[in-house]
Amino acid sequence: MTQSKSIPELTERICGSCAMANIQIRKYRDEDAEIVKELFTLGMSEHVPSSFTHILKRPLTQMLLMCTFCALITSSKSFLLPVLAVTLLLAGFRQMVIYMFNKYIETSLSKDLNNISETYLQQKDSCFWVAESDGRVVGTVACLPAESAPEFMELKRMSVRRSHRGMGIAKALCRIVADFTRERGFPAVILYTSVVQTDAQKLYEHMGYTKTREFVVPELAAKILNFTLFEYRLDLQQNKERD
Repeated sequence: MTQSKSIPELTERICGSCAMANIQIRKYRDEDAEIVKELFTLGMSEHVPSSFTHILKRPLTQMLLMCTFCALITSSKSFLLPVLAVTLLLAGFRQMVIYMFNKYIETSLSKDLNNISETYLQQKDSCFWVAESDGRVVGTVACLPAESAPEFMELKRMSVRRSHRGMGIAKALCRIVADFTRERGFPAVILYTSVVQTDAQKLYEHMGYTKTREFVVPELAAKILNFTLFEYRLDLQQNKERD
C-alpha cells in the first residue's frame, strides 16, 4: 500500500464542495453514535413503500392476487370474501417487506453500528465520516476492505437526511471515500445497493461507478420477494485517467 495522507487533509479538501451549503465533513466521534443510528434507521425505513410497490409490480404477485380473487369469487359467489382475501394477501406482503428491512436494521445495529469506533476507526485502512450542518449530523459514510474482496475498499453506511438532500453532500461523501481509497493504495471501491434505491443508483453512476453484478438477497423473505441487490465498482485507475 502507498503512503496515505491524513484524514484531516482529505476532509479539508473534500469539504470545499459543500462550502456553499455550510456543510463540514469530519471523522466520526463517539458522541455521534445515537444520531448515526437514527439516520441509518430512518434511511432504511424510507425504502419500505418503494419495496412494497416493487413487489406489487411483479407478474407473479399480480397473478397470485388475480387467481385468488377469481377462484374465491367463483366458488363463493360473494364479492366480499375475495376482496377480503386479496386485502389480507397485500397486508401479508407489506408485513414481509417490513420484516425484511427491520431484520436488516436490527442486524446492522448489533454489528458494525454497535461499535463504530472499533469497527472503522481502530482498524487498518478503514474510516467513518459524518457530514455536519450547523452542528447537526446530517449524513454518514464509511469504508473498509471488502469482506468478499479484500483487495478492494467497500463503501458502506451512506445516508443523508432527507431535509439536506440535493446539496451535494452525498457526492462529497462519495469523493472522500474515493480519495481515501486511492491514498491507501487500493485499486477500486465497491458497494452494494438494492433494486428499489434508484436515486442511489443514479448517484453512483454519476460518480463513475459501474454495475458489475446483481443477485438476490439470500434471506428467505428476500428470495420469496425476489429482492435484488446490485454490486457497483469504481475503478480508480480508469477514473483517474478520465480526469
